[in-house]
Amino acid sequence: MSDKWERSTRMTVAKRTLCELVDSLKNIPYLEIGLRVYGHEWDKRYNNCKDTKLEVPFRPGNHDAIKMRIKNIEPKGTTLIAHSLKEAASDFPIDKNSRNVIILLTDGIESCGGDPCDLSRELQKRKIFLKPFIIGIGNDVSWDKAFECMGQYFNAINENKFKNMMNLILHQTLSETSVKVKILDIDNKPTETNVNITFFNSVTGEPVYDFVHYLDDKGEPDKLKVDAILTYDLVVNTIPRVEKKNIGLIGGKENVITIKAPQGSLFIRENSKEYKALKAVVRETKKSETLNIQNAGIKEKYLVGTYDVEVLTLPRTIFTDVKIKQSETTVLDIVQPGSLNIIDQLVGYGSIYEIKPNGEQVLIHNLENETSRTMLTMQPGNYKLIFRTKKSNGANFTDVQNFSIRSGATTTLRLYNNK
Repeated sequence: MSDKWERSTRMTVAKRTLCELVDSLKNIPYLEIGLRVYGHEWDKRYNNCKDTKLEVPFRPGNHDAIKMRIKNIEPKGTTLIAHSLKEAASDFPIDKNSRNVIILLTDGIESCGGDPCDLSRELQKRKIFLKPFIIGIGNDVSWDKAFECMGQYFNAINENKFKNMMNLILHQTLSETSVKVKILDIDNKPTETNVNITFFNSVTGEPVYDFVHYLDDKGEPDKLKVDAILTYDLVVNTIPRVEKKNIGLIGGKENVITIKAPQGSLFIRENSKEYKALKAVVRETKKSETLNIQNAGIKEKYLVGTYDVEVLTLPRTIFTDVKIKQSETTVLDIVQPGSLNIIDQLVGYGSIYEIKPNGEQVLIHNLENETSRTMLTMQPGNYKLIFRTKKSNGANFTDVQNFSIRSGATTTLRLYNNK
C-alpha cells in the first residue's frame, strides 16, 4: 500500500477514492453501507489472524463516520481475507428483501491459511451476500486465480484503473440492467422462440429467473430486467436442453446473449385408436438415457439431430436414426393394430412371444396368474402362446399355440383347444 501510483501512494489514492464513493452514495434511497477493516490494529510481526473489525456498522446516514474512519486507517498487519469474510457475514442487517454486497480491497493474497474461495461460495449459497467484488491494489498478476474464484475480480494497476473499477462496480450494483436472449436457428438467425429459459446462479446452482421466450412482431426478443452482480448459467429448456455457462453482464446496459438451439418437431401418428394414451420413449441416438416421454397424436419440438424412438405398442415399435430438421415436422406412422382375445378363464402361468422373421422368439407379455382371460391390443405379426394351468401335474400339460395378428382384426384363442 506504500507503493506509489503516479504522484501519491496507493493507500492515499484508495482512501481518497473511497471517500468520494461514500459521498456519491449519500442520496441514494434504501441504501445502507458499512465498513469492515482487517490488518490495521496489530503489527505484521505478530501475524494476528483475528485482526479484523467492523469499524462502522450499517445504519442510515453514517457516511461521514465512514469517511472519518477511512482517513485514519493505516495498514499494519497481515492479510486475513477468509476470516474477514466470515466475520462480515454477520455484519449485514437481517432483511430477506435486501441485496447484500461486499467490495473487498486488498494488496495481497490470503496469508493466514484460510480458504477465501470456499468460504465465499459457501456464504453465497447460504444467501448471506451476493457475488463479492474484489479489487487488487496493484497486485501481482500471478495472484489473479486466487481471487477470481472468490467473486468478480479487478486488478487496479494505476490510479485511473482504480477509479474506473469503483465506478464500474457502482454501475453493476445500482444501475438498472437488462438482457435480451437471441435463440439461433440452424442458420444462426434468431428465429427460435416460445421456449422456457432459465438463468441459474453459477455459484449456488439455484434458478434466479424463469422466462418463456418471446419475439415481437419485428422478430426482436423482449428486454428482461436482471441483477448484474451475479454470474449466470443460462439454460434453454429445449429437448434436449442447451446451456451457456458463466455469463457475466455489464451493469446499466442492455446486454445481448446469443445461444444456438435449432428445433424441429416430431409427430407420432396413430392410424387407429385401439391403444389408450399411447406413449413413446425418445432417446438421442446411441445414448441409453431417456430424453422424453412423448404422447402419440401430439407434436413435440426437439433440437435438430438424430433420435431413436421406442413406441410403447405391444410389441414395441422401434424407429432408429429419426432425423429432426429445422422447422420441419417428422412424422412416424404406427401400423394399425389388431386384437388378441383369450376367452378361457383358467388360473395358471402363461406368456406371449413374438416370432421374428428370422425365427427368433422374444418374450413380450406375461398373462395374469389369476386368470388367463384377456383382451390385448397388438401389432400385426406372428406370435406364440405358452400356458400351463396351476392345477396341472407336470410340464407335459403345457399348451403351446402359434397365432397371427392382422390390422383391424381380432384373433380369438381357446386354451387346450387341440388337446
